[in-house]
Amino acid sequence: MEMKPMHDSRTVSTRLVLPLDINHQQTIFGGRVLAYIDEIAAITAMKHAQTAVVTASIDSVDFIEPAVVGDVLELEAIVCSTGRTSMEVFVNVHATNLLTGENKAMTQSFLTLVAMDEHKKPTPVAGVYPETEFEKHLFETATKRREDRKRKQLVSH
Repeated sequence: MEMKPMHDSRTVSTRLVLPLDINHQQTIFGGRVLAYIDEIAAITAMKHAQTAVVTASIDSVDFIEPAVVGDVLELEAIVCSTGRTSMEVFVNVHATNLLTGENKAMTQSFLTLVAMDEHKKPTPVAGVYPETEFEKHLFETATKRREDRKRKQLVSH
């Protein structure tokens, strides 16, 4: 199967934080941000695999800074490594106040998604290769993240 450059899967999404998105602390619901992360990761993986995908795991998500009503969330995702049927997707989330220009790093996460065929069975995906320094860093550190996930699965069983 042909290798693809990582940037081919790059996906960007912009969301406005509205009053219905916030909790009693007047910040965005963490679950809403998780849904946005899962959605952009799935779109990114589908762009790469050119087939349906399912989410297999979401690595820990630490919320660094909150977003409030009127902030704009900017999500960026890229497939940073692949297995036989799986893809690791990196998602970066920032919040920007368009009136002041303040930009806050909200969270970063790695998700694993699996490509599915028309019979809902895992199907092979193309590999990826990095081109930029940042892509090389994501690509080169993927093996350790995969090992950490496997170790975590063994502990929980």
